[in-house]
Amino acid sequence: MSDTQNTIDNIVKSNDIVLFMKGTGQFPQCGFSAAVVQILDYLEVPFLDINILEDNDIREGVKQYSNWPTLPQLYVKGEFVGGCDIIREMFEDGELQELLCQKGILAA
Repeated sequence: MSDTQNTIDNIVKSNDIVLFMKGTGQFPQCGFSAAVVQILDYLEVPFLDINILEDNDIREGVKQYSNWPTLPQLYVKGEFVGGCDIIREMFEDGELQELLCQKGILAA
C-alpha cells in the first residue's frame, strides 16, 4: 500500500464519518459535495471534510482506495457508503439514517 493509500486508510478508520469532497463543509465547491453536506448537516451528524482540491494525491488516491471513480465519497465507520446519488437515495429512503443508527452515530 502506498503512502497515500495508508494516509487515506488512517483517515477513514480514525473518524466516524469522513467526506472526501471538493471544498469544505463550510464552503463546498461543487453541487454534488454541497448536496451531501446538506444531508449530513440536516441529520446533525459531525463529519470530517477532506478537501480533495488541496491534494491531488488524495484526490486520485481515494478513487483507487474505494474503487469508485467519482467524488464526493462518504465513509462511515471505515466503510465506503457511496457518492452523491447513492447518499441522496439512501437519505430519501431512510436507509442512511438507519445505517447511522446501526453504527451508533444517530440515536434511534
